[in-house]
Amino acid sequence: MRAFSANLGFLWTELPLTEAIHAAAKAGFKAVECHWPYTTPPEAVAKALAETGLPMIGLNTRPGGPGEFGLAALKGREAEARAAIDEAVAYARATGTRAVHVMAGKDGDEATFRANLTHACETAPDLTILIEALNAHDVPGYHLPTQERAAQTCTALGFPNLKLMFDCYHVGRTEGDVLTTYRRHRALIGHVQFAAVPDRGAPDHGAVDYAALLPQLDWPGPFGAEYRPNGPTDASLSWLPALSSC
Repeated sequence: MRAFSANLGFLWTELPLTEAIHAAAKAGFKAVECHWPYTTPPEAVAKALAETGLPMIGLNTRPGGPGEFGLAALKGREAEARAAIDEAVAYARATGTRAVHVMAGKDGDEATFRANLTHACETAPDLTILIEALNAHDVPGYHLPTQERAAQTCTALGFPNLKLMFDCYHVGRTEGDVLTTYRRHRALIGHVQFAAVPDRGAPDHGAVDYAALLPQLDWPGPFGAEYRPNGPTDASLSWLPALSSC
């Protein structure tokens, strides 16, 4: 059976984070992940995770101001970026979260990004540090618009705990064949996410046939369901048993 992680940045957003964790467990997810959990005390999240037996796969650094999508590549914002990294690392450790996604921001500077990623990787050698390419339709100007660009950063820095967040949705929107791109960058991938292409809805329709694709991806961990449900989350989950067994 294939395992899935519920991204609580998009799923059950009407619930407090601790209740959303319980909802994910009840629905049959084997893990959870989130965007910005910082308004919920980490002790409460750790308790909910212990009660459900679900691991937390990952969380994001704060995105900065409106429309910034991160701070780590923004020249002149190094103090804020490193404070956000330190906050995320502390929260991850307090909740047993496995990975921190360091958000780069728009119109960034690569030297600044690499310096801040070095800080993250050296501060948290016990965690996976993730970077993610975001497609130019959804986030124009994002510092990492393609998997190739993100892979260049990972390879140049060479930290063993620096990995790619490979989102099938973002790849499918702008980079063509998802399977070919996945295989090209497999050695650098630290987590895999997915959603329907092009509307980012539930993964039961659209240009990417996940029933055909997922069995071809040799990803051993849970696949992150990071999609926007069209209505209540529970009503969007018909894909879950179908893809679990395909």
